[in-house]
Amino acid sequence: MSEFKKGWRVLTASLLGVACGASPLPFNVLPLVMGPIHTEYGWDFAAIAGGVTIFGIIASLLAPLYGSMADRFGVRPVAIGSLIGFIIVFAAFWFVPGSLPGWWAFWAVLGLIGIGSTPVTWSRAVSMWFAKNRGLALGIMLIGTSLAAIIVPKVAVAAIGYGGWRLAFPIVALFPLLIALPVALLWFREPRADERPAGVTDAQGQLIGLSLRQAMRGHRFWVLILSILLIALAYGGAHIHMAQIVALHGFTPVDAASVLGVVALGILAGRVLVGLLFDRFWAPGIAFPAMLLPAIAAYLLVGNTAGLSVIMTGGFLLGFAAGAESDVIAFLAARYFGMASYGAIYGALYMPFGIGSAISPILYGVVRDRTGSYDLMLMAAVAMFAIGGALLLTLGRYPQLGAEDAHAG
Repeated sequence: MSEFKKGWRVLTASLLGVACGASPLPFNVLPLVMGPIHTEYGWDFAAIAGGVTIFGIIASLLAPLYGSMADRFGVRPVAIGSLIGFIIVFAAFWFVPGSLPGWWAFWAVLGLIGIGSTPVTWSRAVSMWFAKNRGLALGIMLIGTSLAAIIVPKVAVAAIGYGGWRLAFPIVALFPLLIALPVALLWFREPRADERPAGVTDAQGQLIGLSLRQAMRGHRFWVLILSILLIALAYGGAHIHMAQIVALHGFTPVDAASVLGVVALGILAGRVLVGLLFDRFWAPGIAFPAMLLPAIAAYLLVGNTAGLSVIMTGGFLLGFAAGAESDVIAFLAARYFGMASYGAIYGALYMPFGIGSAISPILYGVVRDRTGSYDLMLMAAVAMFAIGGALLLTLGRYPQLGAEDAHAG
């Protein structure tokens, strides 16, 4: 508990930073504005979802750069600077022109600026404050996305009802402006050398771990890349199109917002429970069964006659997997590769997560536009969840790392 006594302020700031950053907010607003935008402009769902695809690909490609900057210059200026940029650009969606190129351009700018306000940065600080309780601490930090998913859809629905879909963006941008930014300015920082827990540094105070180049030479890095990509391809579009999936089963936008809230509860449960178990057991052995749950969820969502309770169950299981997957990236990056180049390595592992999450909504949208339902994509997701989870079992034992590893070879 001494780690929590020392690091609770940074953990709180990181939780709020994650909750109000570029990771959850766009993905919780877009599902609710897709319908109104389609009605107003007649754009197909794949084209509308293409905005978040552009955002995700650009942000993911820049994730290693932002991570390397955090390694080199410190995580505080990178995270806070990106958060400020994200606030400005997200609020500016009020001014999106009524054309697809204009819509896509706004998402591109958001990707250029916002990636530093995601777990790519916040998790570096948390991982440096916590070692024995790292899984639980990262799980608590990532609860931020659950909080966003519980609160933001309801706020966005109210904003849309009051002033149209454009109003949802500046209203939601008030969350990072009024909550996350002030707390980050007060409390967010890396630990000093004397504050770092055992397991983060060696006896000489040097950070333990591999360089990005060394990590890429081993099979574990590429196993994680493939596993993360498959799971992101399966999940990202299911979340973005959840409101439409619910509608195809005959339910209202208010019901859809409730389902997204249940997804958020699943994310919360997955992050806390899986993070706690990661600290006590071999993490891949926990992650594999966790990834089988969304395979069941995708199957439950097939068709158009499921009851609301079945859809709620599917949403919860999908959320549980999303919570576990985020823990997998952050925890295993630190556990298998160390902290010496954590930002760069996490950023590289975030690339398939971000790109997969960005492409997935397009795939779901294309299937919907061409077949009238999401069933084919949901069945493909069943297989991708199962294979992605099984790949983690090949990672093997945790390695013993030293500070000299980052400078060797």
